[in-house]
Amino acid sequence: MTADNTASLIYLSLFGIVIAGGYLVANRQRLSQVAQQAAIWFFIFVGGVLVFGYWEDIKQAALPQQTVLTEVDGTVVEVPRGRGGHYFMTLEVNGTPIQFVVDTGASEIVLSQADAVRAGLDLQTLRYMGEAATANGIVRTAPVWLDEVSLGGLTDEGVRAIVNEGALNQSLLGMSYLNTFGRIEIEDGTLRLIR
Repeated sequence: MTADNTASLIYLSLFGIVIAGGYLVANRQRLSQVAQQAAIWFFIFVGGVLVFGYWEDIKQAALPQQTVLTEVDGTVVEVPRGRGGHYFMTLEVNGTPIQFVVDTGASEIVLSQADAVRAGLDLQTLRYMGEAATANGIVRTAPVWLDEVSLGGLTDEGVRAIVNEGALNQSLLGMSYLNTFGRIEIEDGTLRLIR
């Protein structure tokens, strides 16, 4: 800490003491109430600091996460139902984690343009030759090949996908990938993929 920082800290501390002292003198008849309010604000402040400091741990515990287990049946991926009743999975595409919504109505893996860029695809070289019917109408699509798609210990190479030219907020995990699993089960709000 520099001399200027030390001087500023001393000044601010003295200023705070003067303000707190003036407040206590003005409210000396209600000292117990003032102490109670100060304690409440102190605990709110400490709670805020703790939540901020442990936010990642809290988020991991509060939000459902996918798990990949190796069992006698093979590799089992369990995905709890997420927001809006959808199932969300994170796969590594060309080494980059990308979140997908499981969509049994999509025939292929469908990447948004933002996720395609994150996966290392050059949008300038894509040829939008296909079309897909969506809830927002017809959109053009470009076929691509992904070098590698990984989920836990499962890795597939040379995976076909398409890039959506339209406004797609979330990439879709369609049937071309889901069909690589021998069994797909949904029970008690959990999606299980078994390979």
